[in-house]
Amino acid sequence: MFHPETFPAELRSGPFTTGQAMALGVSLGKLRHRQILTLSRGIKTVNPAALSLALLARPYSQVSGHSAVSHATAFEIWGFPGFMPARDSTLIHVSRQAPYDEPRRRGVQGHTTHLWDEELACLDGLWITSRVRTWLDCSRQMSVDQLVVVADHLVRIPRPQFELRSQPYASLGELAAILERHKGTPGIQKARQALELARVGSDSAPESLLRLAVTYAGLPDPLINVPIQLAPGIERTPDQAYPEYRVAVEYDGGTHSDPWQVQKDIARSEDFTNHGWLEVRISKQHMGDNAKAALQKISAALYSRGWRPTPN
Repeated sequence: MFHPETFPAELRSGPFTTGQAMALGVSLGKLRHRQILTLSRGIKTVNPAALSLALLARPYSQVSGHSAVSHATAFEIWGFPGFMPARDSTLIHVSRQAPYDEPRRRGVQGHTTHLWDEELACLDGLWITSRVRTWLDCSRQMSVDQLVVVADHLVRIPRPQFELRSQPYASLGELAAILERHKGTPGIQKARQALELARVGSDSAPESLLRLAVTYAGLPDPLINVPIQLAPGIERTPDQAYPEYRVAVEYDGGTHSDPWQVQKDIARSEDFTNHGWLEVRISKQHMGDNAKAALQKISAALYSRGWRPTPN
């Protein structure tokens, strides 16, 4: 009878390669037991239920050598915002260093590429393309706007009091450098356009998309999440700000329905009003039809404060 508890602990936590099992003293005979599931050639598991994608993908980055999880799989593991076609696919994307052949095995979408050392990361044994390299690899399938969303996510400055980090995932210079290194990569033209549109400051995908809509509409470029001194001792940080016109734009996401957040939003609105600012509140319902309703609200507010479109 097969007893999973007799397996080494390292093999019970997730999928493993047959090489790892044999190095821990597990015989080939035991690995052939019907209760050990074969996921792909040379990759097995004793506990297939409720595996995270990172844990599931880990042996695929190890079994072939010179390989790393990449593309849509890396996009999902890194938790990128925005829309990535095929991110829900059951295939695991694995890139292998040229000149080695691309991985060919069940459940894998293989790629051959050139990877620099700084374009790789190792997370608890999982070899994966770096965040910056993943952004570039996904550019072929993503739209320019969605690439901007991810670029904004990578370069935003975190708030240490709310996050377990104090530095951005990448800089605009690092994004530019990887484009320079891989000039022939499919989708690089879209990535270049996205980099020109990326900005430090947006805190979420909707904020990035709203900023892009403002840019495309020819409205003035706003300050993005910059602290505004309304009066001595009173400071607010609107999502977008036009100090010249005293217009503040706030995107209200899903958390803004929380009673505690509602009270904070009311206090914020009162601060703006009491100090001569006009607050424009945007929500998901304003973002349809290329953010038409949102743009109408923002342009009306700016117009009421003296802004006029520049003649063509």
